[in-house]
Amino acid sequence: MKWTYALLFLVGISTTFAQSSNDKPLRVGVVGLVHTHVHWILGREDRGDIKIVGIVEPNRELAQRYANQHGYSMDLVYDDLETMLDKTQPEAVTAFNTIYDHLSVVETCAPRGVHVMVEKPLAVSLDHAQQMAKLARRHNIHLLTNYETTWYGSNHEAYRLVHEENAIGDLRKIVVHDGHPGPEEIGVNEEFLEWLTDPKWNGAGALTDFGCYGANLITWLMQGERPTSVTAVTQQIKPDIYPKVDDEATIIVTYPEMQGIIQASWNWPTHRKDMEMYGKTGYVHALNATNMRFRPSEQESEQTLKAQPLENPQDDPFAYLTGVVRGNIKVKPTDLSALENNLVVMEILDAAIRSAESGKTIELD
Repeated sequence: MKWTYALLFLVGISTTFAQSSNDKPLRVGVVGLVHTHVHWILGREDRGDIKIVGIVEPNRELAQRYANQHGYSMDLVYDDLETMLDKTQPEAVTAFNTIYDHLSVVETCAPRGVHVMVEKPLAVSLDHAQQMAKLARRHNIHLLTNYETTWYGSNHEAYRLVHEENAIGDLRKIVVHDGHPGPEEIGVNEEFLEWLTDPKWNGAGALTDFGCYGANLITWLMQGERPTSVTAVTQQIKPDIYPKVDDEATIIVTYPEMQGIIQASWNWPTHRKDMEMYGKTGYVHALNATNMRFRPSEQESEQTLKAQPLENPQDDPFAYLTGVVRGNIKVKPTDLSALENNLVVMEILDAAIRSAESGKTIELD
């Protein structure tokens, strides 16, 4: 009987400790400030779920500029990742450095058991992505990829209509449009522009910068299925501005009974992130984060829909990261942020680059 009481006491202590640990903010390190999506975490309202314990940025002028803007202390800023990890002991890091440097982040963090969320796309190349995946699996860390469109209520409502309601019949065509007038045209800062327009650091131009969104969404809507072939055409419409990379890309991904078209551009007249899904009987258009058009069949009129915002912690990358690390969210391989989904994304981008260079369709095994 005494042993029973002792066991119950220890279980109670263990449960209380786990609950208190789960209630604490996730200790997060920010790696790099050269990707301007970093303002997402630096300017985020304090929801009590994360605590930035360290920032890695060797460019002190850039770090100070953002410190002035967001109010963090320069005491948080370190010149290298190893020192930041040693000094601050984060549970996870978010990578806002160049896409090329995502691999080095995982190489450093994975053996220490530190989880990683990178800004889209997962990696600069399929080879880098596969190395990252191997490290993540070997050391049992979460390796997530963040896309703005993951948090669009419209995309999730579209998925529900397609897969849960079967509201438009079997998918036949998905068309995804992403981009803007161009990074220089919209005034991105020098630190971002320098690597974004260099194929070494970004992999390509508009093809990777915006093509990854469509590849991610189509893979999700196809529930993780790999395409059978990839065909891509790229152009340098503005070689005087972007001499090293493409600024216009169209990628076609084929499946046995479906075709996806990804239109990635630095030449749109306006910013856009929208998607069209056509089924056997009807269509769904996600026009932006909330607004939609839906027509179930030719016999029915088109409806205008407004998607509800997603609920915490599925509404925000850092709340989601916290939920995953704490074990409150189980990541399915098909999920938008999942490693498995994003390895397929990298297969598509890799094949698209090879297709554009060769002028041939790339068949996937």
